[in-house]
Amino acid sequence: MTQDNSSQDKAAGQMGGGDLFNTVAGWVLFAAGLGLGLSILSGKYFHGDKPERPEQLGYVIEGAVEESAGPAEMTMAEALNTMPAAELIAAGEKAYSKCQSCHTIDAGGANGIGPNLGGVMGGPVASKAGFAYSAELKALGGNWDWDRMNDWLKNPKAYVSGTKMSFAGLSKIEDRAALAMYLNSKGANLPVPAFVAEAAAAAPAEGEAPAEGEAAAPADGAAPAEAAPAAPAP
Repeated sequence: MTQDNSSQDKAAGQMGGGDLFNTVAGWVLFAAGLGLGLSILSGKYFHGDKPERPEQLGYVIEGAVEESAGPAEMTMAEALNTMPAAELIAAGEKAYSKCQSCHTIDAGGANGIGPNLGGVMGGPVASKAGFAYSAELKALGGNWDWDRMNDWLKNPKAYVSGTKMSFAGLSKIEDRAALAMYLNSKGANLPVPAFVAEAAAAAPAEGEAPAEGEAAAPADGAAPAEAAPAAPAP
């Protein structure tokens, strides 16, 4: 009888130990799952996995250049002189393929969805007879020169808000220069602006001493200083 009781107690002890282990293991798994869930939620809320630059910097360093800033875009005059005129016109003809569904380009051609573009370069803005231009484009006034055409081809709606033209624009200035050159070859003859690179060395600023070996320029109205007599030869 005593032996039977001890066996039952031993079995109950084992069952009690198993329940305790299961309880502890359950709490451990629950804590791990809770920690993982909170970590994911905090990462989503605070964007810890994708850090973003704040809209307003706490400290701005004057003169610092952003790493994302690329090289400055070349000017229209520079882009027009990157290759011979014939090659640029040929490139512009290819770029014009994006325009031909709305525009004719030969002189005297009919207006379509957009106005005829024959002789448009150098001509007045919004001047093709028989085409209903937007009031905003009419109000622009002036003539289509190289810089104005460059701004227009880059983003028509940004240049003239309210324009009827739905073309998104050409992002590369090389494409805009080529297309403008092609337009200029169709009934127009605007001279191509020459591109002159900036001088490598600027002239001395006012009040700055000239470089060694250079003579200072005389002030306006002042007689040049007399040269010192040369030392006699020995």
